[in-house]
Amino acid sequence: MSTLTRLKRHLSEGHVYRRIDLTKWSKSVDRHLKALLDDGTLKKLRQGVYYSPKRSAFGNTPPEEEMLVRTFLKDDRFLLTTPNAYNSLGVGTTQLYNKRVVYNHKRTGEFKLGNRSFTFRIKPHFPKKATEEFLLVDLVNNLKDLAEDQETILKNLPHKVQTMNKARLVRAVREYGGVKAQRIFEPLLKQDNGERDISPRP
Repeated sequence: MSTLTRLKRHLSEGHVYRRIDLTKWSKSVDRHLKALLDDGTLKKLRQGVYYSPKRSAFGNTPPEEEMLVRTFLKDDRFLLTTPNAYNSLGVGTTQLYNKRVVYNHKRTGEFKLGNRSFTFRIKPHFPKKATEEFLLVDLVNNLKDLAEDQETILKNLPHKVQTMNKARLVRAVREYGGVKAQRIFEPLLKQDNGERDISPRP
C-alpha cells in the first residue's frame, strides 16, 4: 500500500485539516497535498487549511462553520455568532446580514475561509453559547455598526429589560458590556432598594 493511500485512510469526509495535521501521516506533505488536491480528496480553504468534502446526493457539502473556525484557530474557546441573531430579541432589529462574527482569544481581523468570510474579534470574556442576555448586551455594544434605527432600539430597550431575568442580565452587562453599554443599562437595572452593581469584573 502506498503512503498516499494510507494517508487517505486517515482522512474523514466532512473534516477540516491544517497542513501540520497531515505531517503525522506523511513525510512528504507538500507532494501528497498536491496529489490530494488534484484528485479532489481535499479542497483548499485558505493557505494551510483544507477540507475533505462530504458527499451527498446533491454534490459536495460545505464544512460546518464551527469545525472550520475551530481548525483555523486551533482552539475550542470561541463564540460564533451573527448580527441576525439580534432579530430574535424583539427590540426593532430587522436587517439580515451576511456576516459571521467570531469572539475568541487569539485572532482579530477579517478572514476568508473557503467562500465564507468571518470577522474575528478578540474578547477577554464571552459565553460558550449566545444567550438572550448576551445578545442584548452585544447588540448595545455594536449598535453604532448596525444599519438599524438606533433611536427605535433604545426606545424599545426598557420594555425588553423588564421581561428578562434581571440577575442574569446584570451578570451579562457586567461581564460583556462595554463602557457605553453599561451606561445605557445602568438606569434600566435599578431596583426599588437601590442600584444593581454592573461594574465590570476586576
